[in-house]
Amino acid sequence: MSKRGKVQPVRQVMARRRFIPLFTCSVAGAAVNANGEDKAKRPFRLGVDVLSAGKFKYLTGKRVGLLTHPAGVNGHGLSTVEVLRRSPLVNLVALYGPEHGIYGDEKANVPVLDRVDRRTGLPVYSLYGKYRKPTPEMLANIDTLVVDLQDVGVRSYTYVSCMRYAMEACFENNVEMVVLDRPNPLGGLKVDGPPLDRKFMSYVGAFQVPYVHGLTIGELARMAKETPGSLKTSESARKKGRLRIIPMTGWKRSMLWTQTGLRWKPTSPYIPDLSAVLGYPMTGLGAQMGGFRHGIGTDYPFRFLTFKGKTLQELKVALDARRIRGVSFLPKRDSKGKEGLYVKVDNWAVFRPTELSFHMMLLSCSWMGNPFAEASNGPALLFNKHVGSEAWWEALTKKGQNTDLQGFLGLWNRQAKSFQQGSRKYWIYHQV
Repeated sequence: MSKRGKVQPVRQVMARRRFIPLFTCSVAGAAVNANGEDKAKRPFRLGVDVLSAGKFKYLTGKRVGLLTHPAGVNGHGLSTVEVLRRSPLVNLVALYGPEHGIYGDEKANVPVLDRVDRRTGLPVYSLYGKYRKPTPEMLANIDTLVVDLQDVGVRSYTYVSCMRYAMEACFENNVEMVVLDRPNPLGGLKVDGPPLDRKFMSYVGAFQVPYVHGLTIGELARMAKETPGSLKTSESARKKGRLRIIPMTGWKRSMLWTQTGLRWKPTSPYIPDLSAVLGYPMTGLGAQMGGFRHGIGTDYPFRFLTFKGKTLQELKVALDARRIRGVSFLPKRDSKGKEGLYVKVDNWAVFRPTELSFHMMLLSCSWMGNPFAEASNGPALLFNKHVGSEAWWEALTKKGQNTDLQGFLGLWNRQAKSFQQGSRKYWIYHQV
């Protein structure tokens, strides 16, 4: 049987896809007043739950594909795959998997193959294998692609890139995209870190936003749909493309994940809990090159710092001396007996999520020469794709530990505030 064998019978019984007048992005069910605020306080519900409560009215009569992963669950913890599959109102005919696959059991940076899903019998098309952008053949048998991916609010996390590439393919192939919105676990007010230079756009930087962007995946989709030049597709396709966002209800920009009442489902093997979510933007960039390690493989991924050749006391003295606002460093031992410095957030209000990483880079220069200046082209390019700032790279490689970090932090803070102000036109949720 071909990999498309499970879809063909559906295609035979469904009416041919009819041309539907194309329209710009719509945000379904967003009842707001003139100030952009909810008309009435409503209980918190995810986009998938809003879709279900509306009896799947945007999917009825259509052949539906679903792009999701293990964290794509409803408010009761039921996977969106099952939510759609169990509904007699939805004709789910294909699944699409991002990095780590639809069940989250694939390793990072490892290509995933197409397959037939053992649980549902549906074809699963990998968007992290031979192709990262759906091919016309992958979309040929669907009318609508539903996207339910949980992001972590950080530019280099690849699920929003997967969403953008899928959007481009849908717009080019007359397939509607429906994004089921989810919370940004870091909230909608914290924006921080360097912006992304256009030359470094890649799968770990698909949007020109600060490293911590403060948007939901639905708002990022809206920004991509409405911003000229944001997609690698023709402007005609972008304008005519059909995007519908199903917003959450009851979510405010000031809400962190713990205020939603939801349980965290691991979004990838190295992000098993909320501690790792917060640690990812704090130390991920700082441990990419240089001598720091940030706890991958321990009980505290992205929160557990070590440096070869340095004692915990030496490490703590050096980090404390940097006077990084809002954080402290606590000697700790994990369940396997490994020792490290746990990064604790003491003051969320003044905390800048990415600042620590850049101090880590300067300490690496202080303790081991300048590993950045000595880096070969491949690692250097990957580093810059993550960090995003060519100006930082130039300064770091030339000046090492003497780089004017405070000057960069001030610049990035001003740029982040400017971005946040400009991004308000894409906000779906205005309440703080």
